Amino acid sequence: MRIDKFLKVSRILKRRTVAQEAASAGKIAVNGREVKPSYRLKVGDIVEVSFLSGVLKFRVLDLKETVKKDEATSLYEVIAE
Repeated sequence: MRIDKFLKVSRILKRRTVAQEAASAGKIAVNGREVKPSYRLKVGDIVEVSFLSGVLKFRVLDLKETVKKDEATSLYEVIAE
């Protein structure tokens, strides 16, 4: 699954276009490397998303095309905020 779609499905970022812009601006890193919006995410990857307020670091636990709002947090495990 693409990183931009995962961030939207998991509700870490509100819209896919926001995720694409963040990746293009170099604010998303997977396993320590900056990635483009088309990066293929795998289970077990460590993702860091930089926000103005800090960095959200999490591990990918599952990849699903769609999930309900209450199940979105089951896709990842927060490591550090």
